[in-house]
Amino acid sequence: MHVATVTGMLQKSFFWTSLFRGLGVTLVVSAISIVLAFIFGIIVGVMRYSKLPVISQVAAVYIDFLRNIPLLLLMFAFFLIGQMQDLTAAVIALTVFTTAVVAEVVRGGLNSIPKGQWEAARSQGMSYIQILRHIVLPQAVTKMIPPMVSQFVTLIKDSAFALQLGVLELSNRASILQANFTTPAQMLMIYAVIAAIYFTINFILSVIARKLQKRLSAGGGTIG
Repeated sequence: MHVATVTGMLQKSFFWTSLFRGLGVTLVVSAISIVLAFIFGIIVGVMRYSKLPVISQVAAVYIDFLRNIPLLLLMFAFFLIGQMQDLTAAVIALTVFTTAVVAEVVRGGLNSIPKGQWEAARSQGMSYIQILRHIVLPQAVTKMIPPMVSQFVTLIKDSAFALQLGVLELSNRASILQANFTTPAQMLMIYAVIAAIYFTINFILSVIARKLQKRLSAGGGTIG
């Protein structure tokens, strides 16, 4: 009986259509948030690493404040206080939150580079920006990749919080499907399929990151 009900559910076209629509929303929200968090995370991380006290402290306050606030609370804050659309609030909250984590990854990567390299570059007449761009960042980026990808994997999973705002992402679609498929076996299969989808996405992302890290390591921090 259980096998028949599960098999019947999996044969329904609207079951897969609903999940793939939710997956599309999840990927859009995650992709936009990842790109923005990567850009702003580098900026804030460099600010935190900066030896200029005011700039460094501003970045430190941002990082410490955001890392100690629940992501779901942040989503509700943008949604209710900012009067934003549900999808916009979710993207901004994920970006703002993840930027703080990425910034710490960037700062850790920059701190891992020996100070002697800064001194050697300065002796050649290079400016701070030139040293950062041509010497420090290329070496630090290979050390940043694993924790950064780990955070992006977390971001993809955390995008499920957007269902609380009414965003029709993957997890929310699963909740809607439960209204049509109500047996325990069917509900278990729904979440098993979703878990498999999340696993596949994050596994592919991890594989790409490992290959990129090897390529960067072999090329001394540059692609090509």
